[in-house]
Amino acid sequence: MNKVSLIIQREYLTRVKKKSFIIMTILTPVLLAAMIFVPGYLATKEDNQEKIIAVVDNTHITEGAIPQGTYLKFEYIDNPDVEKLKQNFEESGYYAILFIPENILVSNKVQLYSNQQTTMQVSEHISSALKNFFTQLKLKNENVPLDILERIKTSISVDTIQWTSTGEEKEGSAGLVAGIGYVSGFLMYMFIFMFGSQVMRGVMEEKTNRIVEVIVSSVRPFQLMMGKVVGIALVGLTQFVIWILLTFGIFFGAKGILLKDNGQAMTSVTQSLMDANNAGPVAAAKTGEYQKLFDDIANKFGSVNFPLIIGCFLFFFIGGYLLYASLFAAVGSAVDNETDTQQFMLPITIPIVLGLFVMINAMQTPNSTISVIFSLIPLTSPIVMMARIPYDVPTWQIVTSGLILILTFLGTIWMAAKIYRTGILMYGKKVNYAELWKWIRYKN
Repeated sequence: MNKVSLIIQREYLTRVKKKSFIIMTILTPVLLAAMIFVPGYLATKEDNQEKIIAVVDNTHITEGAIPQGTYLKFEYIDNPDVEKLKQNFEESGYYAILFIPENILVSNKVQLYSNQQTTMQVSEHISSALKNFFTQLKLKNENVPLDILERIKTSISVDTIQWTSTGEEKEGSAGLVAGIGYVSGFLMYMFIFMFGSQVMRGVMEEKTNRIVEVIVSSVRPFQLMMGKVVGIALVGLTQFVIWILLTFGIFFGAKGILLKDNGQAMTSVTQSLMDANNAGPVAAAKTGEYQKLFDDIANKFGSVNFPLIIGCFLFFFIGGYLLYASLFAAVGSAVDNETDTQQFMLPITIPIVLGLFVMINAMQTPNSTISVIFSLIPLTSPIVMMARIPYDVPTWQIVTSGLILILTFLGTIWMAAKIYRTGILMYGKKVNYAELWKWIRYKN
């Protein structure tokens, strides 16, 4: 047992001390957070470059329909010659030329000319303002009171309330639960495949370099395989725990930064949005967008059993990893180069990929027959079960799936050890499935 612990320590320390491990462990949650928060943060920043747009209105009725913004101005031009304006555009100092044709109610289109790519904010501002103007014009022509339009606007939100057997009610979120299920299942797929492949490459490297010949003179092949499998598993768990801590740290840190001086900043941003978009209700909805986002997330998180999810994730990660890592180790010991692994990798890869596809179905129908069956099959249960657990899976199904996974792992590690013992010292021979079956049947 002492020899196995030494191998585990060597495998663990060798990998966690690598610069690539440290860099990727820190950068991964940072990059994921940046992909989520940076676009939203930049979207709220004010555009303080003044833009003057010349408006050529052939309908002669829209003047004043497009409101002036803090930095976005509209100047109506009496001269309807758009081509002449385009020729003298550089000297005019205009940002763009807006042409409103006389048949706008037929074409439903206006043209915005510029010598540079205009921003989406400007286009949406013009579109929204003209849409509101001509909608009100049509209602007026139809003798429909304008206040009716405001009264018939209806927005419905769905609050999901879950009650327990004790009668306690708690607010939930279908989107949050689906997101947690998807992320958990996908991370399980990624970790099992990534760290399992590391085991295979590590075994092949030691076998190719003939290092294993020296090692097995001191330890048994089974001890070497178990030390390598467990050592890399600890590397994965270390990375996972660090990612959890960094993710929560980044989340609350970003909340503090984005909401710092919230009152003044949001007032400024809101005023800019109201000026630029002429959409009071829309702008009001955007007021405190980040505050609402973080508050909603915090409230919805209360309905999710995170201790159960994290505990199950660690259990199914360890079980699924040990199962697949033993298979990867067997493949690595049976071949001399990575090219020869292809014929053996397909039967291992298919269940993992299949589990990913079933996971997507399980997010929609977590209690369907297919979802339940594949969450019990050990080769797919780590991925599918993690997608189902946020939907309050019955305890007996989780326990049954875990027991089957453990029993399957024990059988798999026994089979892999038989292959590993023979294949780790065999060189220059092309191995097939029939040969592997002979190795498994060899007696000690």
